Amino acid sequence: MPHRTSRRDLICDAALDLAAEGGNHALTHRGIDARLELARGSTSYYYRTRHSLVSAAIAHLTRLSSESFRGALPAAPPRTVAEASALITDQLETLIVDRRRDVLARYSLAVDASGDDELRAALASCLFSRPAATTLMDSLGSGDPDGAARDLIALLEGLVFDLTYGARVVGADTRFVDHRQSVQRAITLWIGVLCDQ
Repeated sequence: MPHRTSRRDLICDAALDLAAEGGNHALTHRGIDARLELARGSTSYYYRTRHSLVSAAIAHLTRLSSESFRGALPAAPPRTVAEASALITDQLETLIVDRRRDVLARYSLAVDASGDDELRAALASCLFSRPAATTLMDSLGSGDPDGAARDLIALLEGLVFDLTYGARVVGADTRFVDHRQSVQRAITLWIGVLCDQ
């Protein structure tokens, strides 16, 4: 029996679509109702406030990220810096190319999170998993896996921004493959330093 998408998931997907396409101000209850061709007030029935709507959208984004990451994990964890950097580069490509909407929505939702610690914490962890990064850095022999995981995520956050809006932007004129080698090299060097290799 095929999986049936819940109304809440449809609303959260529409919220991410609107945020990605039109920025923070485009994400409204009324906009979601219109996008999904729902009766006016339908989205408000499920999410009374903007805060609850944004919170649900971020939680949905976190679930999508977790599912995507779990689906891409190899049977055995990476044992070398080269294996780890290749896996991470693949994940960045997935984010920048296949999940671009999610990345753009996350940046748009940052406006809501700027003054709200709960939303900020949820948004900070919706694309990258610190526990997974800690496990990876521990398996690679880091003397401080948790600290190395935080530093790795900081690098990845910067690369995602760079590939979305910065000097290496992936868009109409360039593709991820045009930057893959330099991105993977940066990740390899960074992990090597973090693991003292």
